[in-house]
Amino acid sequence: MQITLFVPCFVDAFYPQTAKAMVKIFERLGHSVSFQQQLTCCGQPPFNAGYWPESRKVAVKVLDALKGSDRVVIPSGSCGAMLKVFYRELFKDTPREAEAYALGEKTFEFADFMVNELKITELGAKFPHRVTWHDGCHGLRELGIKDEPRALLANVQGLELIEMGEAQTCCGFGGLFSAKFPSISVAMGEVKTQSAVETEAKYLISGDGSCLMHIQGVLDRQRRKIKCLHLAEVLATGW
Repeated sequence: MQITLFVPCFVDAFYPQTAKAMVKIFERLGHSVSFQQQLTCCGQPPFNAGYWPESRKVAVKVLDALKGSDRVVIPSGSCGAMLKVFYRELFKDTPREAEAYALGEKTFEFADFMVNELKITELGAKFPHRVTWHDGCHGLRELGIKDEPRALLANVQGLELIEMGEAQTCCGFGGLFSAKFPSISVAMGEVKTQSAVETEAKYLISGDGSCLMHIQGVLDRQRRKIKCLHLAEVLATGW
């Protein structure tokens, strides 16, 4: 299968190891992986801020770049929801509406793609550590992804998953929300980190790098030793 990666801008800038882990996994499974160099932002920041015409200027470049792709896989529930769900709203009643729907049908968040499209939950990964899981809001609430990452983690040798009480609670990032309401954002992040600390986990795993960036920032300011990792990084370990 030919797989096209959509690498979110924050992953490209801060967490390129996440994208590299995805390439390693897909190539190990025998798939061809490509990346369109012209892809940058999905257009979510202006979309969330209400600047839909400006968002479309960014999003049409995504439609053009991914028009010929077979499957598009994104290591982010947030950006995945933008392409899969919100593009339909963004391009409603425009000449590109049908293309937005078509792109949504072939776009998948990473864990969803692994479990529901490739039918794979075991990769031979080894990660002998206690971990906890954070459900990103967009992945959980917009894409309905909950069991898939847990099924993948359950088959990682040596990994012990301890669910935190606030697993499904928003971490407080929310993109522009954290910029407009920093004190509320940090307070929400502290609720999340306290819940993670209570599990005595060494790592906090999630499927959304934007959440991980925010949570890691709070943890670092608290001088906590928990490290945040993307699911793909864990699955690409040990083989």
